[in-house]
Amino acid sequence: MSEPNNTSCNHDCDNCSSKQNGSCSGPSEEDLRLADTLAKIRHKLVVLSGKGGVGKTTVAVNLAMALALEGRKVGLLDVDVHGPSVPTMLGVKGARCESDGERILPVQVAGVRVISVDFFLEDTDSAVIWKGPMKYGVIKQFVSEVDWGELDDLVVDCPPGTGDEPLAICQMLQEGDTSAVIVTTPQEVAAADVRKSIDFCRKLSLPVAGVIENMSGFVCPHCGEITHIFKQGGGEALAAKMNVPFLGKIPIDPQVCEGADIGHPIMHYYGNTPTARAFISAIQPIMEKD
Repeated sequence: MSEPNNTSCNHDCDNCSSKQNGSCSGPSEEDLRLADTLAKIRHKLVVLSGKGGVGKTTVAVNLAMALALEGRKVGLLDVDVHGPSVPTMLGVKGARCESDGERILPVQVAGVRVISVDFFLEDTDSAVIWKGPMKYGVIKQFVSEVDWGELDDLVVDCPPGTGDEPLAICQMLQEGDTSAVIVTTPQEVAAADVRKSIDFCRKLSLPVAGVIENMSGFVCPHCGEITHIFKQGGGEALAAKMNVPFLGKIPIDPQVCEGADIGHPIMHYYGNTPTARAFISAIQPIMEKD
């Protein structure tokens, strides 16, 4: 991976990196590669959450797997540069990307093409200490310098909140069919932060595909009964109040936790379960856009 372009752009070309000597000289080679890459991706799905600990990465990984199991060509981009969890959940932590001499080749997992900063770190346990411009440059490379090929869907896992990484990727992907999936849990403390995520999307003119309520009840591993250990319906009520679609409820399932730790996403390894069926149900409105 080459050194990222850290030029700050504050003129009319929102994502143009070619501003020189106070004037824009037109799209750079990097900008042209970015446009070429995005032209080959039909749908971009940015997974956001207002706070950490709501299972956003679990949702992103399993949404990508669910889409792939429907026969779609899917990419999964992990832009959580400080805490990349996607490789661990897919069982490829510490994997390395190869190159075809021109572009970076994604790691392939069960038919899903994956890119994460974890694949480029010499020591995956080392802290990544990057400021905003560095992060922006690396994220742009993850889109423009990776050979994603023709994709039906690119799922993007963002860190929680509305900081540098979500802002950078949402601005890069604004053109074309791009929408956000917002993950929450039933509690009011999580729902309050989700309202900020929805406001973030609206300020960026980013459509919200819907809200997913994660950790919505506990699935007993013995009888399969769902017990609501948190309050019920917080995500659904929030979606209705904010006038955005509600995509469904994902229960707390021991198989999800176990699968995340050992790199066995539930959609791929435990597909015939209520939790897996909940993910399948959640992607139906997304696929109906075709």
